[in-house]
Amino acid sequence: MKLTLPFYLHKAGAGFPSPATDYIEEDIDLNIHLIKNTPATFIIRVQGKSMSNVGIYDGDLLIVDKSIKPKNFSTVIANVHDELVVKSFIKERSLQFLSSGSQNFEDRIIINEDSNVFIWGVVTYVIHSKY
Repeated sequence: MKLTLPFYLHKAGAGFPSPATDYIEEDIDLNIHLIKNTPATFIIRVQGKSMSNVGIYDGDLLIVDKSIKPKNFSTVIANVHDELVVKSFIKERSLQFLSSGSQNFEDRIIINEDSNVFIWGVVTYVIHSKY
């Protein structure tokens, strides 16, 4: 599905307002700018507040790419015992685990050969509404 919106040539300043109606450059296709690998990309809605300390809130939309390998501290969607969760991927020495980013060590989910946990994809964009 192609979604195009007006794209303004003028950048939004953080200082004094400037009318930008005369600066429309073209329509922009959000798929081109937000999705790098279409067959491996999906959108999922966040439910819960465990990731709010890293700027991900209840109701946010996450754009997730299943083809990206997670790096240390990547935000990921993981399958934990057949339930999808959003967490931070952490690698310390030989240990890999998922965390909500809090200092609470009890929320850590260890990833190893014996656990029923695997990374489903890496979050590339977070979309949240101000309203």
